Amino acid sequence: MRFGGKAALVTGAGGGIGAAIVRGLRAEGAKVVAADREVSTIEADARLPGDLLDRDYADGLPSAAERAFGRLDIVVNNAGVIARGTVIETTDAAWAQSVGVNVEAPFRVCRSAIPILAAAGGGAIVNVASCWGLRPGPGHAVYCMTKAAIASLTQCMGMDHAHRNVRINAVAPNEVNTPMLRTGFVRRGLDPGTAVAELGRSVPLGRIAEPEDIADVVLFLASDAARYMCGSVVEVNGGKPVS
Repeated sequence: MRFGGKAALVTGAGGGIGAAIVRGLRAEGAKVVAADREVSTIEADARLPGDLLDRDYADGLPSAAERAFGRLDIVVNNAGVIARGTVIETTDAAWAQSVGVNVEAPFRVCRSAIPILAAAGGGAIVNVASCWGLRPGPGHAVYCMTKAAIASLTQCMGMDHAHRNVRINAVAPNEVNTPMLRTGFVRRGLDPGTAVAELGRSVPLGRIAEPEDIADVVLFLASDAARYMCGSVVEVNGGKPVS
């Protein structure tokens, strides 16, 4: 029970990776606050529905999570959106949503959470970046840019707040078998099962990641086993480079 007696906040808790993170934390003893636009079906110890594009909501999440259990030890900024297309194909609305959810929201959550964690003697923040932010692929210009931004912000915060025992790291997945990925295939007129299987053949390990593959690394970074890690961006890609 790595997280017995601890309290965690997870954004994007209703998605594939987010749900796996919530399940993993709770299975190992943590009380979890689930944050997402729709939380009624999420199995969690407390729920905070809202829109991360709402600055007041994002700013207030850590303190609301602390009030729920009287403490806050772990924050996972998992929520994210994928804008597909080149720059000239990107609308103002897609730009605003991508920057707002993928960059500004985790910035605001971290800014509010760091003092809370530090005042309690320390804690862990794990951000979800992407391999595509480290080595950009084609046709996802704004998505890659936002994930590069959160990777860089994680490295900066990791250095700046380590002295207060607040460890801030990130995980950088490649393709993951989530509803968001499958919905993208459907929008392009593809059968999601066939498309996922074809993607898997491009991965040295023989399959794309399942949400639990990413969640397990998030839980490691949030745990005492990663006590000497701060400012790290850990790739979880099955050996597949971005191409």
